[in-house]
Amino acid sequence: MTFLGKFKYFGLREKFVLVVSMVIISSMLIISGYLIKRQNEIYHQELVSRGQALVTSLAYNAEFGVILESQSDLEELLKGVSRADDITYALICASDGRVLAEIGVDKFAAVRDNLAHTEDEPDGGKYRQRQYFDHEGTEYIEIRYPVQTRKQQLSRENLGSVFDYQARDYGSDTEIIGEVCLGLTMANLREEINRSQSAAILLTLMVVFSAIIIMTAFVRVIVHPIKTLVEVTDQISKGDLSKTVDINRRDEIGLLAESFNRMIESLKKSQQEIEEYNRNLEQKIIERTHELEDAQTQLIQSEKLAGIGQLAAGVAHELNNPLGGILGYAQFTLEKMEKKEIATLTPKDYESFKRYLRDIETQTRRCKTIVQNLLKFSRSSSKVEFHDTDINQVMEETMTFIEHQLVMNQISLKKDLDKHIPIIQGNPGQLQQVFTNMIINALHASPAGTTITIMTRYLPPLGEFPGAIEIYIADQGMGISEDNLKKIFEPFFTTKEVGKGTGLGLSVSYGIIKDHGGEIKVKSKVGEGTTFAIIIPLEKKAVAVDKIEIDK
Repeated sequence: MTFLGKFKYFGLREKFVLVVSMVIISSMLIISGYLIKRQNEIYHQELVSRGQALVTSLAYNAEFGVILESQSDLEELLKGVSRADDITYALICASDGRVLAEIGVDKFAAVRDNLAHTEDEPDGGKYRQRQYFDHEGTEYIEIRYPVQTRKQQLSRENLGSVFDYQARDYGSDTEIIGEVCLGLTMANLREEINRSQSAAILLTLMVVFSAIIIMTAFVRVIVHPIKTLVEVTDQISKGDLSKTVDINRRDEIGLLAESFNRMIESLKKSQQEIEEYNRNLEQKIIERTHELEDAQTQLIQSEKLAGIGQLAAGVAHELNNPLGGILGYAQFTLEKMEKKEIATLTPKDYESFKRYLRDIETQTRRCKTIVQNLLKFSRSSSKVEFHDTDINQVMEETMTFIEHQLVMNQISLKKDLDKHIPIIQGNPGQLQQVFTNMIINALHASPAGTTITIMTRYLPPLGEFPGAIEIYIADQGMGISEDNLKKIFEPFFTTKEVGKGTGLGLSVSYGIIKDHGGEIKVKSKVGEGTTFAIIIPLEKKAVAVDKIEIDK
């Protein structure tokens, strides 16, 4: 049972305490999380700002030391900033990359290029800032700032003119002569954040425990009169109307108690009337119960008859196809045996008879499968067993079974089966039932001398499209009108003459293809013919197809 399922069995006190506690805990966690995050951002920004100020000051004061390459002066300069706990190392480099002075250990120097880092260049690109993380997850910030010196360019005409040199700019510019690098660790910041988190958790627990204690006492004051109401209600449910609720309060619970007492008085008055009617009520209930049972029996019987009629009509329609093939093979075999004596039969004839008998056995088993599939259609919750299926093989077996009927009706068959179609998970018996029904429908709609085209095509996966197999069955028959196209998959809809169809074939086929995760599309034009497209995905999911095209 889930938590929500158990929650409804809690008492009022437990529900109130639990809900309020959850609200308080959630609020405290959200507020604490926000404050800690904000504090982290402030501390981080303050550390970066302090580092930028220090590296700027070092670069300014290191100008003459870099020009003179005085290691002692530069080291004295670095000692002043190295006393801070957040600074792990500091170094001053010449413009050619030589380290002129260094304090601390740059543990990322050897592997800096291989580490994951982020780099930022604020303030017009003067600062270069990088962030590193060691194997323990500690963050380090490296800030670099160039050491610059001013170059003065004086023209020959103004050489020696002190006034003009001070008052005007004659091409003065700056030159980068080195760089100051400062490494900062975020370990102290992380410790401060951890202390803040611990304090927030401790504060949350204190607030929650205090709230639970206060709420428990408060709920007890509310729940006690409700328990009294429950006890009186329990006595009333046992038929004892002598009890009343004694609650001297003027709040909502007191008003509820007064209303409850009035209800008890009303029940006492109604009890006498109920006892008066009770004598005749039993007889009336018995009469009505018999009437309802008779009506229910008739309804169940009518539903059974409707279901039996639907299954019987479906079996008669669907079994006609395989039974027609069985009859054709039997008549063909009988005709051969009547024309020849048994002694004159050749081994080739015996082999033909064996093949015919095997086909008859196969189609007889097919009849059994059809009955099971029609029962499945009436019970849509039944499961279908899928296994490896070759669509082309199923189609070949279906065409072998129906080919004789096509020849008898003077209809030619054109096959174009894609040899690259992969094996899919499906039910060959059900798919053969679909193909058989589609081809038989095309046969009935096609006049003599026309052609039925059967084509399979493999659509490989592409992007989010999982891939699919398409089976086209096209005829050159009378076609289907626009109005009937919208209804052809409805059960019992048929355009055939009375007695030649029940309208279950396409609806059963549609259900089978849906079980395979596919769909059936149809395109038809009156007087030109009809094309059915069966789309079966490689994975069992719906495949959207906007239009149907067939190469002819």
